Amino acid sequence: MVRTLPARRLARLPACAIATAVALAALVAACGTSASPSPATPPPGGSGTPASPTPAAATKLVVGLGYIPSVQFAQFYYADQAGYYRDAGLEIEFQNKADPDLVTLIGRGAVDLGLADGTSVIPAVSQGIPIRYGFTVYADFPSIVFAKESSGIRTAADLKGKKIGYPGQFGSSWIQLQALLASAGLTTDDVVLVPYPKYGQATALQQDVVDAATGFANNEPIQLERAGIPTVVLALPPSMPLPGNGIIVGTETLAAKGDALRAFVAATARAMDEIAADPELGLEAAIARVPELATDRETQAAILAATIDQWQNDYTKANGTGAIDPAAWQASIDFMRSLPDSPVARPVTVEECITDELLPAR
Repeated sequence: MVRTLPARRLARLPACAIATAVALAALVAACGTSASPSPATPPPGGSGTPASPTPAAATKLVVGLGYIPSVQFAQFYYADQAGYYRDAGLEIEFQNKADPDLVTLIGRGAVDLGLADGTSVIPAVSQGIPIRYGFTVYADFPSIVFAKESSGIRTAADLKGKKIGYPGQFGSSWIQLQALLASAGLTTDDVVLVPYPKYGQATALQQDVVDAATGFANNEPIQLERAGIPTVVLALPPSMPLPGNGIIVGTETLAAKGDALRAFVAATARAMDEIAADPELGLEAAIARVPELATDRETQAAILAATIDQWQNDYTKANGTGAIDPAAWQASIDFMRSLPDSPVARPVTVEECITDELLPAR
């Protein structure tokens, strides 16, 4: 399946040089908390008895996001700044963690909940890490393979014999690459893999060192388009679904803080719907959280637009924001178990990987 970036979103953007890799951008400190409700004050001249009961103390939740603060987390920043978490009785602390570290921390209860993709959850559960995936954020799997339009690559079959830049044999990009090739009857033996452990594959593609590269739909292709290079995006076909990033939680935390977690998810879903209707809300919230994003506002707007596109697919449109597709999870488990070097340590079921306890009522 070929997806090209919507020209209407990028046509007005000035050209600029592509970053060596967005993943290696300077890490910005991103810990913060929402203000807790203030207790009621005694009435003037009163005996000191509050005019109304003091609100219950807010429940603190530590929320793990991706490694680098980004406009891609706009819905969380917006829900926090708009007071949706506070109004739900929550005090939020954001932390930025790499996906593998976050999965382990959530399993131990050191972080209450956070973002991870299904291809991280399935191996973790097979290794006995007690986590569940409870809310879909990226309804479409965001990992992709991309190439210059001038390369002549249009389909997954066109990758045969081509040089493909990738970080290494780990993570969602590696799983997606294998799934994409399999959709065309190919394997990694049919292509030339060129590793870029420091995530320089996008720069290598721009310089024609490789023919294609792995990346994310809301990242590298936008950088190339910004540099004036028309891009072809190869995403997974519907016949080869993989579950994208979503909110995960530890099973013990779910049992202990279920009401607070449900309130967090409901507030986040509200923020997603409002940003989808008015992306400027999310952009402003992200800039307020990470001021340096304002230095290239148009690029951030394009990244956010591409991110919003990932939030919905036919399944979530029919079943609600955040809905989890069990069939897609089963297909992903089956595919990952079929890989020659499968990361799935033991057979797992969909029920062991997901939960519907956090989903907003419809």
